[in-house]
This record gives sequence, structure tokens and C-alpha cells, in this order.
Amino acid sequence: MTTASGPWIAPKVTALLVLADGTVIEGTGLGATGSAVGEVCFNTALTGYEEILTDPSYSGQIVTFTFPHIGNVGANEEDIEDLHPAARAGAVGAIFRADVTEPSNYRAAEHLDAWLKRRGVVALSGIDTRALTVLIREKGAPNAVIAHSPDGKFDIEDLKKQAREWSGLLGLDLAKEVTSGQSMVWSETPWVWNEGHGEATEQPYHVVAVDYGVKRNILRLLAGLGAKVTVVPATSTAEDILALNPDGVFLSNGPGDPAATGEYAVPMIKDVLKADIPLFGICLGHQLLGIALGGKTLKMDQGHRGANHPVKDFTTGKVEIVSMNHGFAVDAKSLPEGVKETHVSLFDGSNCGLTVVGKPVFSVQHHPEASPGPQDSHYLFRRFINLIRERKGEPALAE
Repeated sequence: MTTASGPWIAPKVTALLVLADGTVIEGTGLGATGSAVGEVCFNTALTGYEEILTDPSYSGQIVTFTFPHIGNVGANEEDIEDLHPAARAGAVGAIFRADVTEPSNYRAAEHLDAWLKRRGVVALSGIDTRALTVLIREKGAPNAVIAHSPDGKFDIEDLKKQAREWSGLLGLDLAKEVTSGQSMVWSETPWVWNEGHGEATEQPYHVVAVDYGVKRNILRLLAGLGAKVTVVPATSTAEDILALNPDGVFLSNGPGDPAATGEYAVPMIKDVLKADIPLFGICLGHQLLGIALGGKTLKMDQGHRGANHPVKDFTTGKVEIVSMNHGFAVDAKSLPEGVKETHVSLFDGSNCGLTVVGKPVFSVQHHPEASPGPQDSHYLFRRFINLIRERKGEPALAE
């Protein structure tokens, strides 16, 4: 039987994912039209797609969502993570299994398709994301071009050439592209159900946050614990930072190769370490700290991305379920004497945290702000504030 429409009619191909090896995957386009080049990775989180797509750590990447139904809660302006939405730092592309449906959530302000268009994210749906995930797991994250053309016309040879010739993330400094252009003060506190975000009224501690691609919820959690947070650009020097007279320094998450960003970040971190003030790093900040302390980083085949990763904290003996997003890792074997591994991934044993023995310095690879994800790791922010409180002779907060 032949019908004009229905489930038996193959949808028109309006989007392509073209891998660097020449593989062409066809699908249905949504979001922005045009094309974008990047590294294809996968994320296993069941929720939080808006936070994922706006995380600056995903700059230069095309995110494949392993959960099949994405977009059913719509989009809003409260869940974005990039600090400057107009700059649209985050994933350059997105890949979904099922077609995006109409949103069904009381917080939805916009359809995901319209939101993707407005942010300039090229997206594709209707492909076997499990097969693509298996490919990434077996062969590593490939370079690719994602393209969307409503008329279904593509110059496939040119797309193959773009994918093949893209340099990839190794050796690429992306922090300069997503960082704040100038210093700013942050005072917004964490979201509360039925109330929204608050504003800090008491800020007895001053934290300088170096923005390599910082997420909003990190800054909110610091502000919620009484920190006046001054956000400074990635290229700030130790002299710039110490002139602000901080009680503590925070090194943020961010995209790209830590070794490349480290060319200007590591000298600054080394000088800040000499000042002997509390220092806390997350994700890229963790990797940069590791390099500054004498360690090395390496590129992972597929990386860790999801909200269901088990990590063990050796300092407490507890296992926490964390949110992760990283394609590089600190090589624990390269850490020198006096630098102690504090956290480890229970998936593959890779390093997830470190501390300097006898110093108020520590960092973690995962994202303890947990948006999306559980709140298992929020204690790390209290641990950082406690280092500051200890310096001031104040009693510690319960972790």
C-alpha cells in the first residue's frame, strides 16, 4: 500500500553527519542551518540537555545523546550554563535518536528546535545513536562535520574534506574563545524550587574565579556559601589576581587541550601557588593545576561524559555519583612527590582529583556543581570555603 504520508514513508534527508574517515550518516535536520566542524562525543545523561549544550567545556564538540528522547521538556533561560549567552559558548552540534516533540513541562518557555536555531546549534535527529556510540567507544571520538540544509542539498565531497582537514582538539586552546572579556562580580545564588535564583546578601569571603569557560552553577554555589566572586579572564596574570586580595582562587572548567591553555595559565598558577592561599580547580582547572605541579595530561580515546559516573574520594572513603565532561585527563603516574591523588574513576581508574600535601590546594576532574546530576559532590565547595574559614580562624562548615 502506498500513502502520501505516514510511518512507512522514509523522511527526507535534511541533515548529514560526515566523519573524517568518509562515513556519511543521514538524518533529519533541526536547529540552525549550515554546517559545523567538531569532535563527535556522546553523553549518557538522562536529563539536563540544555545545561549540557550550553556548557562551554563542549566548545568544538558535537554531542550525541544516548538517551533517545531529547527536547520533551523544552527550553528556558534559567537552565543555561554559559556565562555570556550572546557569545553562545557550548556545543557546536547535537545528535538525537528520536524526533523532538512538543514540550510538556511547566518551566518550558520555548521549543528546543527554536532554541537551537536561536543559539546557532546545528542538530540532527532520526539516526541510530547507539550504533554511533559503539563506534566512538571502539574507535575513539572522531572529527566530523554536521550539516543541516532544509532542501536536502549538500556538497558531500566538500564536507568530507572539512572533516578530514580539521585539526581536532589536541593542541587546541579554546579557553581564550569562551572566557570573559573583562572582570565581573557574581552574586546570584542557587535555584530554589518555585522561587528561582536568589541574590547573595552576605559575602564575607572573596574568591577570584579564573574563567576558562566557567559554568553558572559553579559560581552560584560559591556565592551561596558566602563568597563574593570576582570572575577574571583566562589570560589574567598572578599579579592581576593577587592585586584583588582574594581569600581564595578558583580555576574553572573549560574546553580544549590543557597543555595548549597551559602555555599562559600554568605560569600564573605557579605564582599563585607561591602566595599560599586556598586554591580549588574543576575539570580544565584541575588539569592545569596538575601541569603546574609537575604532572602531565593525556588525550582520552572517548572521554567521560554523563551524569552517572562513580568516583571514589580517598579522603573520605565514600563513593559519589558525579557529572563528568572531559576528553583529557591528568596522568596520575606523572604526579610528583608531595602531590596526592584524592579521587579516582571507578569506571576506568583514571585520575579525578588531587591535593598538595600540607597546602590548601585541591582540585577534581568531575563537575561537583552537578547540573545536571545529583548533589553528591557539593561537599567540595564547602571544603574549599572551609580552607578559607580556617585561615580566618572560623569554625568549619559540615561537609
